[in-house]
Amino acid sequence: MNKLFFRLLVLLMSLSLIGIILVQVYWFNTSFKNNDEQFKFHVKQVIGNVAEKLQNREAYSFYDKYNHYKDSTGKVPRRDDLLEFYYVQKNPKTNQTIIYSNSIISEDFKISSGLFDKKFDTESFKNFNSRRVTEVYNKNNLDNSGIQQSLIPDARYEKSGNLDILDNAQFEIFFKDIASAMPLQERISKEVLREIIKKELEEYGVKTKFEFGILSNGIQTKVKSDNFMYVQDATYSIPVFTDNEGNEKYKLLVYFPHKKKFLLSELVSITILSIIFTLIIIIAYTTALNQLIRQRQISEIKTDFINNMTHEFKTPIATINLALDAIRNPKIIEDKEKVFKYLEMIRDENKRMHAQVENVLRISKLEKKELNIIKESSDIEEVINDAIEHVNLILEDREGTIDIHFGAIRKTVLLNDVHFTNVIVNILENAIKYTPGIPKIDIYTENIKDMVLIKIKDNGVGMSKIAQKKIFEKFYREHTGDIHNVKGHGLGLAYVKRIVEDHNGQVYVESEKGKGSTFIIKLPLIN
Repeated sequence: MNKLFFRLLVLLMSLSLIGIILVQVYWFNTSFKNNDEQFKFHVKQVIGNVAEKLQNREAYSFYDKYNHYKDSTGKVPRRDDLLEFYYVQKNPKTNQTIIYSNSIISEDFKISSGLFDKKFDTESFKNFNSRRVTEVYNKNNLDNSGIQQSLIPDARYEKSGNLDILDNAQFEIFFKDIASAMPLQERISKEVLREIIKKELEEYGVKTKFEFGILSNGIQTKVKSDNFMYVQDATYSIPVFTDNEGNEKYKLLVYFPHKKKFLLSELVSITILSIIFTLIIIIAYTTALNQLIRQRQISEIKTDFINNMTHEFKTPIATINLALDAIRNPKIIEDKEKVFKYLEMIRDENKRMHAQVENVLRISKLEKKELNIIKESSDIEEVINDAIEHVNLILEDREGTIDIHFGAIRKTVLLNDVHFTNVIVNILENAIKYTPGIPKIDIYTENIKDMVLIKIKDNGVGMSKIAQKKIFEKFYREHTGDIHNVKGHGLGLAYVKRIVEDHNGQVYVESEKGKGSTFIIKLPLIN
């Protein structure tokens, strides 16, 4: 996969993920706004119904008192004919005359001021009735003026009934005038108002806490809930108890303190599912991206490893070929000293290649857990001394030194001598290889509780923070800048970590670029 295609793929995946997240956010905002609008619509219907019920409740109460009073007085009301009109229709062929008459009659009831426990003047309330009469005259019983001359009609039909429209209009005007003079607390109590609002809200499915209050000309009255306050976005109002002139003295305000929480609760289930699926997509995306980057890094590391291994094998093979060609020379083959010298070179180069192969195979066996590691009780300082002997020749060639500072009192551990010696050797070889000048290495031991601590400090090039995190990964090699004599394939420290962990220990590094590195190994002691 080339770099351009890889970057394009990452860009498209990132844009897709961002697009999905933005769509989810847009959907949530839209749903929340829709719920808010629906909430406003339901609340407006609720408070409209509450205002109507308050008006009707007061009217019914007044009407009930009025009927009770009217029925209990036993007084005969005074009757007045408010309006009477006639309509005459005559058929010249049959000489039949029809007269229609309609009368509107009012009944006055004098209502005592004590009816409403208030000092009102005695009020007059009227009931309106209609009397409709139809008279039919078949002969010429009327004069030309169309006025009846005390004649008896051939047929007479009479109907009567209440005029509900007039009754209701007069009743409404009457009770509103009286009610408007009453204090608000006598017209409605906060307990009754709470129950009416609660019932209406439940019918519309608005099941959230509410507070309410009635304002009189913008001033708060005593008809309010304990925690009522005005918050613009969560308070809704409507006029109540309007008078005959349409004046809106009182306003009912309903406040919802948990409005946002209620609106969010309706979206919580689908929102949680949306968040979960989005997180799954994000995790899958980051995992896939991480794997892509890691595979790319592994591909580059393996390519580097193959190049290094090729270089490592190419040099000894070339040396062996040169040595064999030299031995075949008639002048050299008769010189036993030179023959032995070239044979020694062939043996050393062969060992070198064999060591490289063994190193790779050893890591492979460790990963497959096929490496048989037999552990025995050993003195850790003896193992360290043995490892120092292995690197002495290389160290002398570089004119370097190793100083030991053994401070551990208890130093017996359970380990495999061969493998743990290789661990120390690998660290020492790295310390020598990655020191551009004269290597100076210090080795410390000390006891911490039931552990022995081994510190191997060098004066090499050091490493970056990123390198410190990856240095124990297989095939990883830190870039060495201008140091061109450092060879390797990134397996040594991976082997070190696996062996130390197999011994129930820990290994880590402390380093700073240009100031050397300190490798620290912790191993459990034998009690």
